[in-house]
Amino acid sequence: MPELSQRFECPLSVKLVIMDLDGTLVDTAPDIAASINSMLADLGLPTYDRATIVDWVGSGVSRLIKRALTGQVDGEPDPTLYQRADPLFRRYYGARVSQESTLYPGVAATLEALRIAGFGLACITNKPEAFTVPLLKNLGIHDYFGLLLSGDVLPRNKPDPLPLLHACEYFGISANYSVMVGDSMNDALAARAAGMPVIWVTYGYNRGVDVRELAPAAVINELSELPNYIRLYQ
Repeated sequence: MPELSQRFECPLSVKLVIMDLDGTLVDTAPDIAASINSMLADLGLPTYDRATIVDWVGSGVSRLIKRALTGQVDGEPDPTLYQRADPLFRRYYGARVSQESTLYPGVAATLEALRIAGFGLACITNKPEAFTVPLLKNLGIHDYFGLLLSGDVLPRNKPDPLPLLHACEYFGISANYSVMVGDSMNDALAARAAGMPVIWVTYGYNRGVDVRELAPAAVINELSELPNYIRLYQ
C-alpha cells in the first residue's frame, strides 16, 4: 500500500482547514441513492442497493451516472443512454438534495468551534454547485465557509491538487499551514500533490479502504475530534 501523505506531527500548526463534503460533513447517500435508482427505473434498467451506490460516490456526478449505467467503476455507457440519464439524475437529485441527507455527528459544533478559534474554513467537493449550495444552506452550515469550491467551478477536480491550491491562494495561506479533512482516496491524493497534510475520517465513502494503512497525519472517528489534532498558527 503506497504512502499517500508526508509525515506530519500533530497537533498540526495550521491557519486553513479544507473539508470535503460527501462522506465527511454530510451523509448524502440516502438522497443520492434514491435519485440514481429513480433515474435507472425511468430508463428501464435494474436498480441497486444503497451500499453499492455509495461505493460509486466521490468522483463527480458524471462518473457516478456512468457507474450506475454500467455497474462498473470505470465503465463507459452508450453515449445516447448517458445523454438520457444525465438530466434525469440531475432533476431527481435537485428535487431531493437534502430530503434525507444529514450532518454527521459533531459537524455543526466543530465548525462553530473552529470559526471562533480563528481558522479559515473552506469546503471543496466534486459535487456540482447547483447541488452543493442548497444542500449546505438547507443543513445550516453554508455560512461557516469562507470559500466553497464545487466540482464545476475549476477546470480540474480532486484528486488534482488545483482546488486545494486555489483555496490556499484565495486565503493567502501556504499549503504548509493548511490541512485537508476528508474520507476518500481523492482527498488524500489531492492533499499529497498540494503538499499539505490530510486528516481522514473513519466513516464516509472510502470503498472499504482502511485509512489507517494510508499514513494520514491523523485518523478521527468523529469530526469533533479534529480540534485535538490542529492548532492555530500564529
